[in-house]
Amino acid sequence: MHLWPGACGLHFGFCSWAHYDPAGSRGLWRSPRAPAPGRAVTERAGTVRLAVISEGLLSWPLYVAQAKNLFERAGIAVEVTLTASSARQLEQLVKGGYDIGFQQSDHVVRAVESGSDLFIFMAIAPQPELSLVAAPGISSFGKLKGKVIAVDGARSGYALVLRKLLADQGLRDGDYTFGEFGGSRERYEALRGGVAFASFLNPPFDRNLFAAGFGSLGTLGDYFPTYPGSIAAARRSWARANEPRLVAFIRGLNAAFAWLEDKNNKQEAIAILQARLKIEPDAAARAFDEYSAKPRPAVAPEALQQVIDIVWDADGLTGPRGAPGKYIDLSYLRQATA
Repeated sequence: MHLWPGACGLHFGFCSWAHYDPAGSRGLWRSPRAPAPGRAVTERAGTVRLAVISEGLLSWPLYVAQAKNLFERAGIAVEVTLTASSARQLEQLVKGGYDIGFQQSDHVVRAVESGSDLFIFMAIAPQPELSLVAAPGISSFGKLKGKVIAVDGARSGYALVLRKLLADQGLRDGDYTFGEFGGSRERYEALRGGVAFASFLNPPFDRNLFAAGFGSLGTLGDYFPTYPGSIAAARRSWARANEPRLVAFIRGLNAAFAWLEDKNNKQEAIAILQARLKIEPDAAARAFDEYSAKPRPAVAPEALQQVIDIVWDADGLTGPRGAPGKYIDLSYLRQATA
């Protein structure tokens, strides 16, 4: 854990993921190999290096794409790295260590304003169901004074939103400390271990803490109903040089979205999720019903403008604020869906 700044990363190789067990055990879950015809196509098209920060319900389409060999069917192999750090992931994405990153929009805005050629090419999740989980005894924002609040990176992602929320609730920067613990799993463990007293957490991590007696100070949607969810980003230079790979990646992920929208796939979808996350069958069934009922995520310029405004205010930027179009190029998405 770092109190600003800090980062860490773990690489689990081709189609491999960290399997998280809130009881404390960890293992590896590997996707089945693609059938021979798919492998032949993959060898011709090459590999896409994908980085993700953490696991959770919003990674369900990715789990499906791997389990159902949807990337291979689209003509590519996808090598997944679970970084557990938005700062490390963004740094490596900008430098070319990864081809695609599942990021937050503010990461791209900040990177572009620092000279990077990153861009958003599709949305991968609706606004996450993030609960502001609080330790027992923390029943109001005022009781967070003097406490450590667990975040991924102190100056990026939902920490920016959390900082604004705390300010709106009357807390100044010096009233609390942002501790950089990493992804959802690491923040969960920080709260469970008593070294942090609040954090934005997604299911099932928040649910597990609620069951253990932790409380909630509200959800992201309660305070910021139009704030966007996660997006997929790449470097413009890489995208231009690897257009077929990027389009194939989008097609594979879109196939996973379509598969999850089909209620006939409910039981198999639950089994895929349970292979990746420790979640009870009833909770997984409810999650599927909620997920399949939501519209497919999309990048909304007005929602991105809210992100731009928060970045400008948080960083004290003085130059002209970029328009949403500066950070987005949806032409590859349109090509993939044509």
